[in-house]
Amino acid sequence: MRLVLYEPDIPQNAGTMMRLAAALGVAVDLIEPCGFLVDDRRLRRAAMDYADFLDLTRWTSWRRYAETAHAGRLVLLTTRASQPYAGFAFATDDRIMVGRESAGVPEAVHAAADARIVIPLRPEARSINVATAAAMVLGEAIRQTGAGPRGP
Repeated sequence: MRLVLYEPDIPQNAGTMMRLAAALGVAVDLIEPCGFLVDDRRLRRAAMDYADFLDLTRWTSWRRYAETAHAGRLVLLTTRASQPYAGFAFATDDRIMVGRESAGVPEAVHAAADARIVIPLRPEARSINVATAAAMVLGEAIRQTGAGPRGP
């Protein structure tokens, strides 16, 4: 299982998702450009104390990422989906993608996804924090598949 961060805008969110992924044993694909320097001190503070066990692959662009063969399905977490994440059947080789905080993903990325899922929210709520959304979906994917570290 992999968490794919599409051009993140906010270093604290990216750092939080990287730390989460490292702690859960989930690899991360970081698709650039980012809205911050990847060596930004806030990103390091939030995530890089986990660098020794973070499986991170950086991609210079969506084009580079899309041109490379990957295992598993690309599962896009988007407010534009109709399939609730809790009813989706995850697989251990899924690549769960979250978009930019400011704009999500462009139509070409949306179209490239093998599946699109949503976190159902109250009608008056536009969205939730991307790191919170990633945690919810990764938690469900790990629960369903049994992937991730084993507790005591």
